[in-house]
Amino acid sequence: MDQKKKKEHGIVLTGMPVSPGAVVARAYVQDNPGLQWQEPDQARFDPGREGEMRDAFYRAVFQAREELACLARGAGSEVQGEIFAAQREILEDEELLSRIGQAILEERLEPESAIRRVFAAYEALFCKMTDPLIAARVADLQDVKRRLLCICQGGEGQRILPLKEEVILVARDLLPSDMACLDRAHIKGIITEMGGTNSHTAILARSLQIPAISGIQGATRRIPQGILAALDAVAGEVILEPDEVQQARYGKIQEQLLARRREEARYLSRPGSTRDGKVMGMGINIGSGEVSVPGEQYDFVGLLRTEFLYMEHTAPPTEEEQYEVYRKVLRQANGKTVTLRTLDIGGDKALPCLALPREENSFLGSRGLRLCLARPEIFQTQLRAALRASALGDLELLFPMVGSLEEIFQARAWVRKAMEGLAAEGFSYNPHIRMGIMIEVPSIALVADLAAEEVDFASIGTNDLAQYVSAADRMNPGMGPYYQGYSPAMLRLLERIFSAFAARHKPVCVCGEMAGDPQGSVLLAGLGARKLSMDPASLAGVKAALAKVSLEEAKNLAGRCLCLRTQEEILGELVGHESF
Repeated sequence: MDQKKKKEHGIVLTGMPVSPGAVVARAYVQDNPGLQWQEPDQARFDPGREGEMRDAFYRAVFQAREELACLARGAGSEVQGEIFAAQREILEDEELLSRIGQAILEERLEPESAIRRVFAAYEALFCKMTDPLIAARVADLQDVKRRLLCICQGGEGQRILPLKEEVILVARDLLPSDMACLDRAHIKGIITEMGGTNSHTAILARSLQIPAISGIQGATRRIPQGILAALDAVAGEVILEPDEVQQARYGKIQEQLLARRREEARYLSRPGSTRDGKVMGMGINIGSGEVSVPGEQYDFVGLLRTEFLYMEHTAPPTEEEQYEVYRKVLRQANGKTVTLRTLDIGGDKALPCLALPREENSFLGSRGLRLCLARPEIFQTQLRAALRASALGDLELLFPMVGSLEEIFQARAWVRKAMEGLAAEGFSYNPHIRMGIMIEVPSIALVADLAAEEVDFASIGTNDLAQYVSAADRMNPGMGPYYQGYSPAMLRLLERIFSAFAARHKPVCVCGEMAGDPQGSVLLAGLGARKLSMDPASLAGVKAALAKVSLEEAKNLAGRCLCLRTQEEILGELVGHESF
């Protein structure tokens, strides 16, 4: 990603586009004071001041909580509000606060030193995780740490100075509170050295519709302060000192993108369907206990990730805690189906509340359903909470990382056991709750016809399925050429799954990244998909793309792609399709 090449009219830096758009403006390079990057120090105070220092720390915690509550109430978007609410929960973590207080009282560490040490330990743990959803918590930890340190030092938390002209902000990284303080009237683009498509910067930039590129190493050093730059967050390029022709070209790109967004917005509240009226179910993926999308925009919650419950606790969440969250989501869904995916973590996604043994090859180790079957006390707690919630709305269970029919049989046996226990205790639940599997392991995909006889539905996780089909770690940048989500093997496997479940009149939903890509959604419809679930930000684009093709045209497109020999040829066929 970090290439630097000389073109005829300026230096070009390349990175990863994380929020589409284009803009030409002067660069504003943020001066990084490095507060959140400092290593833990060991500054100590004199004996006898233990109580004074501990009280100072807890006053800082109280002030930080109040600031975050204020930010959450005044957030410019629901996404921002959720992030600040999650940060406030970090400051309510009893174990984290206790460890800091203990370091102050027993080791006489000054509050700032104790904060740095304990937060560094948490950050180190999360940095080892490959799951983007969990790894993104590092930004929250850094943001909360910086806020506490600023309060302890009596300083201001805001690092971005007031601006007088339109600029492209260049920074090492941006934390959520930085994004909340952005001067949207003047900041027209963002360039960062760190982060990826699932970072908070990317998520918030997309929600604010600010063009952004990440992964340009040394950007704060290589981009001079005040230089004119053209940012193309579609191609992932930044041109320094563009000429007039280049400036006009990027202005046109931005105009076209804005026009497309206005066009797509017209479809947002319409039902999902092809041009000839073939209905496509439109679902949303959510990673917290909040449904923040207007009801007319989606048909169902296709994926409720429950890992967030475990990320926010230093001990596994109780049955009652989980039940309350599931009940809340069902209430917000207002009668629509909610697909609850049971705990999906493993050796590569260790959490503070779960002590898991280190594995040499965690992607092929104890994760997903395998882990739940190995830790029945955790699995039973979650199943009981979910079953109790099923009495209040249309809830269905989804088991992740299923690799065999034996695992399906074992999962159903544990559900029956949970039902028996609830019945004996007088709890209500839905005895006919639907149970499905995530298809993301090739072994179960190849026997989709047999699996379809044992479950009520399936969801395809295209991200992991592509990873296992191509034997390439999707989180490893060096494996980019080998991780192929649109390979001929993937397309043939997807068609096989759709056909097997359709023959048994069982629904299949696609909830991976392919479902949220407009071109991918049309291809999936042609291969046999009738339900798609995605990040809410993708709904408009996918609905618009589907509305421009008939189902027959989508099938013809899929048929041509199935005859091609390489991913490059398939992507070329998609790009060249008249609907795009």
